[in-house]
Amino acid sequence: MDHATLDKRIVFVGAGSMAEAILRGLIERRIADPDRIVAVNRQDEARLADLRDKYGIRTARMPEQRDRYIREADVVVLSMKPKDAPSGIADIRRLLRPDQLIVSVIAGLSIATIERLLGGPYPVVRTMPNTSSTIGLGATGISFSAAVSAGQRETGLALFRAIGEVCAVDEERLDIVTGVSGSGPAYIYYVMEAMIAAGVEGGLSEEEARQLTVQTVLGAAQMVKTTNESPKELRRKVTSPNGTTQAAIELMEANRVGEAVSRAVLRAAERAREMGAAMAEQSLSHGKQV
Repeated sequence: MDHATLDKRIVFVGAGSMAEAILRGLIERRIADPDRIVAVNRQDEARLADLRDKYGIRTARMPEQRDRYIREADVVVLSMKPKDAPSGIADIRRLLRPDQLIVSVIAGLSIATIERLLGGPYPVVRTMPNTSSTIGLGATGISFSAAVSAGQRETGLALFRAIGEVCAVDEERLDIVTGVSGSGPAYIYYVMEAMIAAGVEGGLSEEEARQLTVQTVLGAAQMVKTTNESPKELRRKVTSPNGTTQAAIELMEANRVGEAVSRAVLRAAERAREMGAAMAEQSLSHGKQV
């Protein structure tokens, strides 16, 4: 059996699907020992019991136990829902030490807003994973605050390599990461829906159309990754002059499908900025109440 390579005490504050994806990846890839992973949340004890039974991690039922785990952690992963983030972070800041690594998987929550809620600068890792992380094929954008050490940076990268590919970017680029990969799976699903519907309209059964569509999308993605060729070049190779693919592409171009996809990506990024600004405003209001 391989030995764990991340000898850190990790506490997940919030026990939703992304927290489960990360801790599952850490355990299944033997990156971290389940005995050094803790999940806590405010209310749902049944959820904590489920995670404890499935993965062998620790959970905290009593507030005193929860507080002790957070105080003793090397890494604190903020994985609560965005609407709960301001109050949730303010609730635990009294427990935190300046040397602890704070990792956020909360969409739209900037490093500056996190530090404001914590009452000062901390080593903060801000991330934007996507839903494919739940099957270990995620794409995560990751950024680091100035206080993050070289060792802490590697710890942050290791957490998200456990669930897929990681791309380190400056924080101001995380909004476009949201547009490209954070929301990206939905764009692909949207196209798949249309392909399946067209297959059924053309005479295939629902299952036949689904099977062919899923394998086509899977194979196309793997071709790009395996050959390292650009999608543009691979498209050129499969498009024979005056053939079926050319006829389809010409129709897409006439309907500006590519332009619409690009605009959709940029709109998602714009919306991420809007959400971030709203959360920053909410954090200011919350700070005045504390």
